[in-house]
Amino acid sequence: MSVQGPGRPEDSPGDGSGDPDDRDTPDGQSAQPGGGVYEWYTRGLELLRAGSAAAALQLLARAADAEPESHSIREALGRAQFGVREFGAAADSFREIVEEEPAEDYARFGLGLALSRMGDFEGAVQHLALAVAMRPDNEDYAKALRHARATLASRR
Repeated sequence: MSVQGPGRPEDSPGDGSGDPDDRDTPDGQSAQPGGGVYEWYTRGLELLRAGSAAAALQLLARAADAEPESHSIREALGRAQFGVREFGAAADSFREIVEEEPAEDYARFGLGLALSRMGDFEGAVQHLALAVAMRPDNEDYAKALRHARATLASRR
């Protein structure tokens, strides 16, 4: 586990130790975390890699609010939303990227996966097929497409 701040483990934000900006306010609301947008983003990515999607979601949502035009932040936010099973929100995050940058294969993959989890297999197949066409060497994309197509076929 990596360490952030003065000896504080990365997955213990707001526990009253370390950065006073991470503590809850007296009214129980979470205060703004320390650092700026870049720190929120990089810490959110670290938390995602460590398997702490819920903690990452908090930081990445703040970063996305501060920099709504950033595709990198929006993609990481979508990954965190997917990780906490907020598939509709994840689909929205990935869809925003795809609408602005249609050739963004990973956003199409994320959108396809989120739509699949929501039961929209036709939409999933559409986006996953485009992701596979853009990156035919990516086995994760191909596997997700095969699964979505098989599920769609079995429901017809």
